[in-house]
Amino acid sequence: MTVPLPPPNRIYLLRHAEAAWADPGQRDFDRPLNEKGFGGAEIIADKAADKGYRPDLVISSTALRCRDTAGAVHRAMGVALDVLYVDALYNATVDTYLEIVDAQDEAAVMLVGHNPTMEQTLEALIGQEAMVGALPGGFPTAGLAVVDYDASAAVWRLADFVIV
Repeated sequence: MTVPLPPPNRIYLLRHAEAAWADPGQRDFDRPLNEKGFGGAEIIADKAADKGYRPDLVISSTALRCRDTAGAVHRAMGVALDVLYVDALYNATVDTYLEIVDAQDEAAVMLVGHNPTMEQTLEALIGQEAMVGALPGGFPTAGLAVVDYDASAAVWRLADFVIV
C-alpha cells in the first residue's frame, strides 16, 4: 500500500449517508438512501460548504447511495463542481481508493464511498492511533474526514471530521 503524496494537498473522505435496506431481489448496489440518509446527505454537504470545504473534484462510487450523497454535495457547492463516477470504488480495497486519489492533479479531491474501505483509507493516511483517537466508534454514515498534507512533517493529518 502506497500512501499518496501531493497533489492533492487535501483529501475529503465522505462515507455515503444512511441507505435503505434492500427490497427483496434488489442488488446491494441499487440501494438508495433512506429518508434519514437523504436528510443527512444534505446536512453534511451544507455543513461542508459552510466551512469552506470545497473540493476541486468529487469522485464517487457508482452505487446509488453514493451517487445520491454526491448529488447533495453537488447541489450544496454549485454546478461548477466536477463529479466523476467510478465503478472501481464499489467493493474496492483501500489500495484502490489510494490509487484513485494519487492519480489526481487537483489540489483538493473528495471521495464518496463505502465502509469499511473509507475507514481503512483514513487509517492508511493518518495512522491507526490518530484514527482510533478521532473516531473511536468508527466512521459514521455521512461522516466527512478532511485530511491535509503537512509538508513540514511529510505526513497526512486529520484537520477536521464533520458529522450530521
